[in-house]
Order: sequence, then structure tokens, then C-alpha cells
Amino acid sequence: MRDLVRRQDEHFLEFASSLTDDEWAAPSLCAGWTNKDVLSHLALGLQVRNTRLLTEMARQRGSFDTANDILTRTHTQRHSAAELIGQFDRGHDSPRGVGRLLPAPLLLGDHTVHHLDIALALGRSADLAPEVANAVLRVETTVPNPFVPARTRSRNLRLTATDTGWSTGPAGRPQVSGPADALISVLAGRGHARARLAGPGLPMLAARL
Repeated sequence: MRDLVRRQDEHFLEFASSLTDDEWAAPSLCAGWTNKDVLSHLALGLQVRNTRLLTEMARQRGSFDTANDILTRTHTQRHSAAELIGQFDRGHDSPRGVGRLLPAPLLLGDHTVHHLDIALALGRSADLAPEVANAVLRVETTVPNPFVPARTRSRNLRLTATDTGWSTGPAGRPQVSGPADALISVLAGRGHARARLAGPGLPMLAARL
């Protein structure tokens, strides 16, 4: 799994290096965040100290989401996109702080979803490797995640990635099918790619977003 994380991170770095300042300033699929904010969040996640996060959470009455938002926006303001890309490049092989605590499957899912948050918002393909996409879908549908309830969203559905051959769920369950990147993004709670999915189970999945 660590090899897949490294492979996806290197692919993201290549993608990130191709974006313009205007594209970094554009809205991402993360509500209220620009694409640069998402990049900042990824870079910060590989280096922020646990004590800094806990201190900010205490200031925000225990809210992880609010603390994460404040730390991310502050980091965005202090660094250029090029600097943030460099931070991610230096940190992805040897994460520190919070990044060291995430198991490899969840780290792969987090980094891939945020790659899609940027790429899909810009109308660009993320060109995920099939092995990476399938691994993320397996993680989303089998591994409990306190931050992204993708497994709950997939429950009692038959999901099929039409471009990678991945599927899960009994054949008799309501079907949802579409490209792997769209399934990954929607299971992560982003409704943007819902139009690229089809099947009788889609209303059930949409109601869970």
C-alpha cells in the first residue's frame, strides 16, 4: 500500500506542477476552499505537529474541522503554490506529525480524493492509475474513516467502476456504475461528479451525501 501512496503522490506532484496561478485561485470541490487551499492542506498534513493541531482545536472548543480550516488558510496565505508543492514533495516520503498517524490506506484515500477535488473542479482528468483507483475504492467501501463516511454511503449498494473493472456488493443490490474517479469523489461526499454516475441505486447514494 505504501508503494501505491508514493505512486499517487508522485502523480499528483506532476499534475500540480502543471497548474497556473489562475487555476490555483479557482474554487475546489471542498466547500469554501480554493485549489491552493487544498494543496496547502495536503502539504500541511505532512508536516504539522500534533501539538499545534491540538492547541488550535482547544482554541476552537475541540472542533477539528474549524482548527483544520484555520491552519490551512493561514498556511495558504504564507506560501506560494510553488512553495507548497515543494513542501508536499519533501514530505510525502517521510511524513511528520499528523501525517505519520494516518495508516497508509487512509492516506492514499485522502490524497487521491483531494487530487480529484482540484482536477474535477477544473474540468480536468486526474488520470488515476487503475491500481490506485481500485485500491481507493476498496478502502472507501471497507475501511472505517472517522472523517469521510464513504463505507456507510456504499452500504447495500452494488458499485461498479466501468473503466477499471472494480465492483463490490451483491448482484441483487441497487446498482450504481460510472468511472472510478467519479465513484471515489461521490463516495467522499462530493456531489459534483454525480452526473457521471448511473443506475437505480443512484438516488439512494445521492440521499447519503
